[in-house]
Amino acid sequence: MNENPQKSIEVEGATVEEAIQKAMEELGVSRDKIEVKVVCEEKKGLFGMEGAKPAKIKVFVK
Repeated sequence: MNENPQKSIEVEGATVEEAIQKAMEELGVSRDKIEVKVVCEEKKGLFGMEGAKPAKIKVFVK
């Protein structure tokens, strides 16, 4: 009874694309082997000031 549950991780990055790159490196897989769900997109601070928030994604290995 060796079930293989779908592996998933949550990753943050300055942008969604950066978060996807981090996730691929962490999982050791290519882009076509993962499914990405955007939890929240990055928010930039006004004029580069405080308030910026990183992008957050959830990545599933297919």
